[in-house]
Amino acid sequence: MKSNHTKIYKMSFAGVYPHYIQKAEKKGRSKAEVDEIIFWLTGYDAVSLQEHIDNKTDFETFFAQAPLINPNVSKITGTICGYRVEDIEDELVQKVRYLDKLIDELAKGKAMEKILRP
Repeated sequence: MKSNHTKIYKMSFAGVYPHYIQKAEKKGRSKAEVDEIIFWLTGYDAVSLQEHIDNKTDFETFFAQAPLINPNVSKITGTICGYRVEDIEDELVQKVRYLDKLIDELAKGKAMEKILRP
């Protein structure tokens, strides 16, 4: 199954990150909110996130090196890119889609306290 997702595995997080910010800012949200979502999901902080951006880390490494994946990710449900995030079997692809889903919710105006599942 991994071969079908090789593109996602090797895609640069740093290359996608500006698109997350752009998507949020177009809808009146902020880079700080995007970063807060990333911190919540991965356990990174501002310094470690910036290191991954500077190093042009791919998604596989970005998630493999994450200090923690938030234990509440199972509360993230719904569709993104035509897939139900809770049904994605490939663990890395699921993590990338979780992030996509959270950024999507931010851009749709959902409150941060609802996005960051308690």
